[in-house]
Amino acid sequence: MDNTLLDRLAIIDTVQNWAVWRDAGDWERFKTVWHDDGWMSATWFQGPALDFIAVSKAGFEKGVSILHFLGGSSVDIAGMRAIAQTKMTINQRAPVDGVLVDVVCTGRFYDFFEKRGGAWKIVRRQPIYEKDRMDVVDPAGSLRLDAELLGQFPEGYRHLAYLQSKVGFKIKRDMPGLKGEVVAALYARGAKWLAGEAAWDAPPVKSGI
Repeated sequence: MDNTLLDRLAIIDTVQNWAVWRDAGDWERFKTVWHDDGWMSATWFQGPALDFIAVSKAGFEKGVSILHFLGGSSVDIAGMRAIAQTKMTINQRAPVDGVLVDVVCTGRFYDFFEKRGGAWKIVRRQPIYEKDRMDVVDPAGSLRLDAELLGQFPEGYRHLAYLQSKVGFKIKRDMPGLKGEVVAALYARGAKWLAGEAAWDAPPVKSGI
């Protein structure tokens, strides 16, 4: 089998394992999809992968419900580096003002990969948030959202951010969406990564956990 195809399959397998092992709470195997200097960015967290694993585990044990579903992947490979884009949804269930809701956010995982020691693993993950919606779980229930608060968040993840802010998360408000300068800058960083350059201005800090 062509080596490039094998590399693509290994990268896609890693992306799929990320979602399955993270959502299942299989933390030891979840650690294996990241390089030691791995970095995770999300609406509610930006930091070293080891810290992300720790806070995800703590939330999992407290009943925080954040699940992922994956679609197709596109992989660009340049030597020992790659960029993988994978269609995905983030699904979170939580109460908002006493009403249980589901938020579904559609987007892409934009992953910086590197092959080290023969293994393709994630160096940096940056989700792209394209659109979302909020639904009341009980069809008989109703909820009126605070329009001012909702409008503070970018269109691609405003309902997800609304829910997460209501349950106590601090939300990053300049995450990339479907269009605009922020996502264009992300694509530029991906091109730099494939060209062998650093993909960010400063190296990620080491884990504090």
